[in-house]
Amino acid sequence: MADTDMPPSPNAWLIGVREAIPLLGGYIPVAVSFGLISTQAGFSTVETLAISTLIYAGASQFLFVGMIASGSPLWLTVALTLLINVRHVVYAPNLAPWLPKSRWWPWLMHGMTDQIFALAHSRLPQLPAASRVGWFFGAALLAWLSWIAGSLLGAVAGEWLTRRWPLLSEVMPFALPALFLVLLVPRITSRRWALALGISIVAALLCTLTGLTNIGIPLAAACGALCFYLVRLPETAVAGRAGGGKRR
Repeated sequence: MADTDMPPSPNAWLIGVREAIPLLGGYIPVAVSFGLISTQAGFSTVETLAISTLIYAGASQFLFVGMIASGSPLWLTVALTLLINVRHVVYAPNLAPWLPKSRWWPWLMHGMTDQIFALAHSRLPQLPAASRVGWFFGAALLAWLSWIAGSLLGAVAGEWLTRRWPLLSEVMPFALPALFLVLLVPRITSRRWALALGISIVAALLCTLTGLTNIGIPLAAACGALCFYLVRLPETAVAGRAGGGKRR
């Protein structure tokens, strides 16, 4: 693997920025919501911006603000914030095969989010090795700056916006789930993927309806992953017995 210990390529940077623009439709509304909630919880505008700049993790930020506002111990707040972000430990190995050697990666990994991971996972294999650092830099930087800008807008003018357009308070919470769906649906390329997604949705709905909202997301994800790998095993076995028959 070639060493690309060079500053990000301008052309690759611009491509990354351009391809990350659709992410703003989910980032900005959620960031505005966070800015509004943060100031309502007693945080100043500067503190809100510091949280979005340094923590830069949507669910963790909402949890952090809520726990601090409710008087939870700092150690517990930090521990739970880190626990929510432990999923990034799974993201990194999945991107590692496509990351050329570069001293820039430790700095760029602050820009790793769920959406950037999904976009990078599909785009990095399609790019030349020399362009991957620049592409990731551009995409991650645009997403990060949009999150900070949205947080600032929510902190400064969030209440005014929701008073002027009350529908925003209903639309904004769905922006991030909608963005996840947009990123996820193109990855469903087989019946196995569709079945795994369906099982995840059903498990999440059942947990929500029964009041188990805290465990709903991890349980649904575990059920979907288990379904995916259980369905794959018989297909592999059949293919092997058939002497290398075509797999679907």
